[in-house]
Amino acid sequence: MALEAIKDKPWYVGLGAGLAVALVLFGLAEWRLYGPQKTKIANQDSRLEELQAKIQEGRAAQKRLPQFREEVKRLEKELEKLLRILPSELNTEDLLRRFRSLGEQGNLVLVRIRPGNLSDREFYKEWPIDMTVQGSYHNLAIFFERIGRFPRIVNIDDLRVGATDDAVRTISATFKAKTFVYQEVDLAADETAEATP
Repeated sequence: MALEAIKDKPWYVGLGAGLAVALVLFGLAEWRLYGPQKTKIANQDSRLEELQAKIQEGRAAQKRLPQFREEVKRLEKELEKLLRILPSELNTEDLLRRFRSLGEQGNLVLVRIRPGNLSDREFYKEWPIDMTVQGSYHNLAIFFERIGRFPRIVNIDDLRVGATDDAVRTISATFKAKTFVYQEVDLAADETAEATP
């Protein structure tokens, strides 16, 4: 019936009706089929670009890997040096043996060596060692100078020097030899503590 109505019309009306039907069908196909596919393709393209950027970052990091390894080796050597200055362990026996050895080398008599209690600081612990020595002023100076050459940090505090009645050991010195112990800082715990109000 619709075809018979168009039959009597000029040819361009049929052409127009055919084009209208074709446009409607094309629009429906675009909307239902091609539109979602185009969106999916665009999403996949952006994902592909992100992955390619990450691959480039990985390749750049891979090229710098030998440099990073050298930096890690350098930092490990630096850490070894720092741990000699500020060790992570007390090493009580070794340190006391060194003090005794220095005293004997310098003709000092170690009257008393008494390690004190550790006291916490920010990233280290302070360790005082009460000492009393007897000898000459010159020998005491040499003793302190040798302690100053220790690889480990040792500070001399609360120095009190007094005379003795002995002709050989003319002075008696009491002081605190303070040394320090590195204390590992738990960064994760610090960050958690900072995050909690």
